[in-house]
Amino acid sequence: MREKCYKCMRPSSSCMCQYLDPIHTNTRFVILVHPMEFKKIKNGTGILTHLQLSNSEIIVDLNFTDNKRVNELVSDTKNECFILYPGKRSINLSRSENRNAFAPGKERVFFILDATWPCAKKMIKLSTNLHKLPFVSFENTQKSNFSIKQQPHELCLSTIESVKKVIEDLNELGLEKTKTQNFLRPFEKMVEYQIECILNPNNKNHDSSKEGVVRKKEFYKTNAQRALFYEKENFDS
Repeated sequence: MREKCYKCMRPSSSCMCQYLDPIHTNTRFVILVHPMEFKKIKNGTGILTHLQLSNSEIIVDLNFTDNKRVNELVSDTKNECFILYPGKRSINLSRSENRNAFAPGKERVFFILDATWPCAKKMIKLSTNLHKLPFVSFENTQKSNFSIKQQPHELCLSTIESVKKVIEDLNELGLEKTKTQNFLRPFEKMVEYQIECILNPNNKNHDSSKEGVVRKKEFYKTNAQRALFYEKENFDS
C-alpha cells in the first residue's frame, strides 16, 4: 500500500497540502459527504474545501435525520442554518435584493452536499431534518474546471468551486469580506496532477492499461432531473 497523507487524505506522492491557504469566513460551512464520495476521496473536492476553510467541518453519512452533530447545529437558536440546494423556493445569493434574507446577529451555517447529483438528491430525500431548512442557490455562467470528471450539466460545479461562488456572492451581499483568489489552488493542482498521470505512460501511480488520452468534458448527461441548475424539489419521487 502507498503511503498516505492523513491531512488531505491523498497518497503522499500526490499530497496537495503545500498548496493549501485556508481562509476565514463568518459563515460556517458544514460539508455533508456521501459515504461513496468519501471512499473515492482521492479525487474528491470535499476534503479540499474543508481544508481551505478554517470555519468548516465534515460529516460523512447518507441519512442525517438522526445525526447528532447536524441536529445540534440545526436546533441551536444562535444559528441560522441553510442548505445549498436549487429549487423554486431557494434564496438566490446572486441577487442583491436577497441581502436582507439573513437574520442579523445569527451565526450563519451553510450545509453543503458533497456527492453526485443522484446521491445528493437521495441524501436530501432521506434527511427529513434538512427539509425544513431554507435553501440557497446561485446563478452561474462559468464551466467547471474539473476536467477529469464528467458533470451532469455544463454549468455544474464541483464542491470547492460551488463554495467559492457562494463566498463571492456573500461578499457582494455585504455578508462576508473574504478574499478567494487562492481558494481553488489545491483543486487546480490536483486536476493538473491527475492529467499528468493519465498522459504519462510510465507513471506507476496510474492504470497504464487505460489509454493516455484526456477528453475535454464537452459531453454532459442530458437528463434534466440530474442537472444541478434545474429546479427540483419533489423529495417523495
